[in-house]
Amino acid sequence: MSGLFGFERRVAMRFLREGRMQSALIIFGVAAGVAVVTYISALINGLQANTLAETLGAQAHLTVYPPDDVVRPAAARSDGTTTLSGTQARAQRLQSIANWGALQAAVQTWPGVAAVSPMVTGAALAQRGEASRAIALAGVELERYDRIVQLRDKVVAGTARLAPGDAILGRELAADLGVQVGDRIAVSTGSVPEVVLVTALVDLGIRDLNRRTVLVPLRAAQSLLGLPGGATRLDVTVDDVWQAQAITDAFRARHPVKVESWQEANAQLVSALNAQSVSTGVIRAVVLVVVVLGIASVLVVSVVQKQREIGILRAMGATRGQVIRIFLLQGAIVGAVGSALGVVLAAGLVWAFATFVKGSDGQALFPIVLAPTLAIQVALLATVCGVLAAIAPARRAAALDPAQAIRL
Repeated sequence: MSGLFGFERRVAMRFLREGRMQSALIIFGVAAGVAVVTYISALINGLQANTLAETLGAQAHLTVYPPDDVVRPAAARSDGTTTLSGTQARAQRLQSIANWGALQAAVQTWPGVAAVSPMVTGAALAQRGEASRAIALAGVELERYDRIVQLRDKVVAGTARLAPGDAILGRELAADLGVQVGDRIAVSTGSVPEVVLVTALVDLGIRDLNRRTVLVPLRAAQSLLGLPGGATRLDVTVDDVWQAQAITDAFRARHPVKVESWQEANAQLVSALNAQSVSTGVIRAVVLVVVVLGIASVLVVSVVQKQREIGILRAMGATRGQVIRIFLLQGAIVGAVGSALGVVLAAGLVWAFATFVKGSDGQALFPIVLAPTLAIQVALLATVCGVLAAIAPARRAAALDPAQAIRL
């Protein structure tokens, strides 16, 4: 074999073939380790992606609100006299974001922002005949709002449409009121009720939201809630959900409004996702340590078994560097072959999970995909670990005295 390290490759392959059984065992050990790391990583990635999709499917990545009403404490008297005063938190009233149109334009042009949707929200009452339910009334511009939560993908009956006089209901609320698409309900906020036509029923993924959500045109909600031309919040989506907090902090520092990211609204979820990521990292580290120790132990045994051959090679003119490269190549070959087999095994495990693990509805629990980048990263890492594991045995082999090694 000619080319770079041709001599070293020939000797490395010969040593591996001569120790066929131990070579096969360590290769399968590496394959098992790579399969475990790859499969668990794909599983956790799929679980986290599904959790985020379910959580953020019905909410914005960050939300802009008007600043809270506060009561200022009494000013200190200039003559130095002491006064007793107390302040009590003020009840928050429904209010519009000041100059929300200009603020919406500013948010839309902010780096990393994908879409912005104004909204008017407030409590109301939905009635049909003798049935009545307290609801969360939301006035939206349908086209903009659809870019926030992909509302049209959540329609389970009818067609998403919000012309004047139309409404979209959560499907549990529709069941509670006994209405279907095409029926009419009365929506009131304490004043004269407005009769609206139900054009669609939606499943927002959270039963509580489905039981109280009514979407109407923005102007209709402004009229019902007494906020003509106003908007109580701006819903925002960003290109990278994990950058939402950074964008929130930057925007909060520039504008006198209240801004909340999805991480702040779902602190427990973020903690759980972080715990999953840490657990996955620990599992990866432990498995890779086991792989390194396994390869190193096999190569150490190989050095002991091949002392005579190593001595003959040194006596024939092989340099210390060539001996080191022989064992480093063995580690790289074991790591590369084991990684390839491990990726194939992980792909089989992913397929088995997607095929045989089902939920109560007969569908897969959540999508799980073995991303090529993940497989390549784990395979490369295992190969590098194979080379690192071979360093100590290689140095030991290179340090052998040729005369003593031949006599053994």
